[in-house]
Amino acid sequence: MGQLLGGDETPLDGYEIRGLLPRGFDIVGALLVGGEGSDADAARALELARALRERLLGVAASHGMVGGCMDVASGEIRFVASESSGTDAVEEFEIVWEDEPGRLLWEKGYLLRCELPLKLPLYLPADEISGIEERFSSLIESTAAKLRDPHVSYLVEGPITSNESHHSILLHGDDLSSDLHLPGNSRTKEYAIEITVLSNQSVRTLQPGTTPVVEYFPAPAPASLRVINLKLDILCYSSIDFPVAAAVSELVIPGLADQMGVMKKIIASEITQQAQLCPYHFIPPGLHIPVTAIYDTRYGEIEEKQSELRKELHMRLGLPLDRPLLRISNALTFGAIGKRAKSMSRSGSSLLRDVHREIPSNGVSGGIISLIDGSEIQQVLVEIGDKDPSFIGSREWIGAIELSFVLDKLLGVSCKIINVRSGDELPEKCRELARHFETQGTPVMIGGGVLAYTLLGVNYNEASGDCAFLILDPHYTGADDLKKIVNGGWCGWKKSVDSKGRSFFLKDKFYNLLLPQRPNMV
Repeated sequence: MGQLLGGDETPLDGYEIRGLLPRGFDIVGALLVGGEGSDADAARALELARALRERLLGVAASHGMVGGCMDVASGEIRFVASESSGTDAVEEFEIVWEDEPGRLLWEKGYLLRCELPLKLPLYLPADEISGIEERFSSLIESTAAKLRDPHVSYLVEGPITSNESHHSILLHGDDLSSDLHLPGNSRTKEYAIEITVLSNQSVRTLQPGTTPVVEYFPAPAPASLRVINLKLDILCYSSIDFPVAAAVSELVIPGLADQMGVMKKIIASEITQQAQLCPYHFIPPGLHIPVTAIYDTRYGEIEEKQSELRKELHMRLGLPLDRPLLRISNALTFGAIGKRAKSMSRSGSSLLRDVHREIPSNGVSGGIISLIDGSEIQQVLVEIGDKDPSFIGSREWIGAIELSFVLDKLLGVSCKIINVRSGDELPEKCRELARHFETQGTPVMIGGGVLAYTLLGVNYNEASGDCAFLILDPHYTGADDLKKIVNGGWCGWKKSVDSKGRSFFLKDKFYNLLLPQRPNMV
């Protein structure tokens, strides 16, 4: 909680906190981890909860607050509460734990998502740079104020249903006090209720008998025009009994204003650099609500500035610092409604030269073709001296050793190799494999003298030595039908020797196990 507030040296303002967290949630308490579980720790948790809520919403809480603290030595957690109108803690009380808090969350509400691209004209004196930040701030504030203009409308679209239809509501600027609701079956965690902002540019505002007037004000000095491109993308959470109009008025519009405030602060500090800001939404492991990060897409993800930003976000949210959880590839896509996919084929891609050639069209209109680049993989092995130049364009297979070279060269991912001379020896590696899944959590490729497999986990009894392997057969082709995949034996638990005495791993074959090591980074 203290990290989310920013600490004493680098406090976060309300815009930054609201830009990170979705509108629609309230702060009801805090849990302090790392103390001694004393009354002072519980009081500190209450203090932090009140401080965060006041900074987030701008007003003090009118309801009671909960403070929790954990005894590091015993792991015991205790809770205290404060009165709704006071700050004194009352007696300790017990908490009823919800087994699946995420499920309860989506049963009682749904996500609202609003994307709004903006092109803001910024007129500047050609010879004056000092006032550029002030002018830009004024432009952002006036744009935010126009979100409640009567000429602005909001198209609210529920998710597509099984019969390919969806429920829509159009709200005008003067309809934001209505009592309209979306149907109950619109609630889902895989999709978000999409909200599109529309502006009526042709509305008639003149009274009968009036004459339009155009005035010309010449610039007193040479001026320049700079167009600021903003891409707003916000998430809000609404309970099922909250009217849609109220959700737009009290959640979506303030959320858009919050994100503009965050972007204003980022752009104003380097306005001459033409930042390309893009929001991304994430639900990292351990969190039940989405968070939003704004990245400057001018930089690559490995660029130092972006790495430091992700590290700071990990610290704010209490996320581990040894794994990438807030990379763009981890961002939410919101199922069929997501608009991130472009309806065009990727140009200039070099396709694998054997299995994909001569394949007839798949019948998808306007889709994106995404394929592995076989020639690049072959080129890497030639460049590092593992293969002769004649390997490029050939149909030769590669194994675990070659794959480790490719991962290291292209992605900077190092790998550990376990060599097994016979299938009989694989159960002896279960303890080592279990440790790998506990510490690294990456799939293991099994290759060698026979067909390749992907190992997703092991079940190992240290006392008896009994073990089983969770095997995924990468040769499966077909629909994403889990029942078909499991019943067909394409993915499942395999014993080294089954109940009929048959060996899954062959005694007269060798195996190489490729264990990718998770990069220690964010």
